[in-house]
Amino acid sequence: MEEIFSVVTKNENETMLMAEKLAHTVGKGVVFTLVGDLGAGKTHFVKGFVKGMGSNALVTSPTFTLLNVYEGGKVPIYHFDMYRLSSKEEAEELGFNEYFDLNSLDGVVLVEWPQQVDGLINCPHIEIKIEKLDGNNRKIIVGSQK
Repeated sequence: MEEIFSVVTKNENETMLMAEKLAHTVGKGVVFTLVGDLGAGKTHFVKGFVKGMGSNALVTSPTFTLLNVYEGGKVPIYHFDMYRLSSKEEAEELGFNEYFDLNSLDGVVLVEWPQQVDGLINCPHIEIKIEKLDGNNRKIIVGSQK
């Protein structure tokens, strides 16, 4: 990953605000991967991002549904949680690989736990790495992956 910038947030609201601001800078055809331990704040990041894209959709972790789609903003947002999958092949069987074709992508994709489906996301994308620091502090590192 080539780091673009990093920021330290002090609570969930700051994490969501940072994501909201980042969302203002993107349009359709962008893929983000969200990397971090359980409880790092990946879903809170998505909540802020969805708001920043202009949607009032209720954001929940798609741990059991695998994919939530949020509409009502400037473009659809596809929110994946790959935690329960065990391979790239399993994701392909579910048809998820079509969301990573930047030529036909009509929205923005956010993928939690991308390491579970290593090799599925072959397009250029932005990696958001969230590291737990002390207390509620988080270091958010934004980088590009080719």
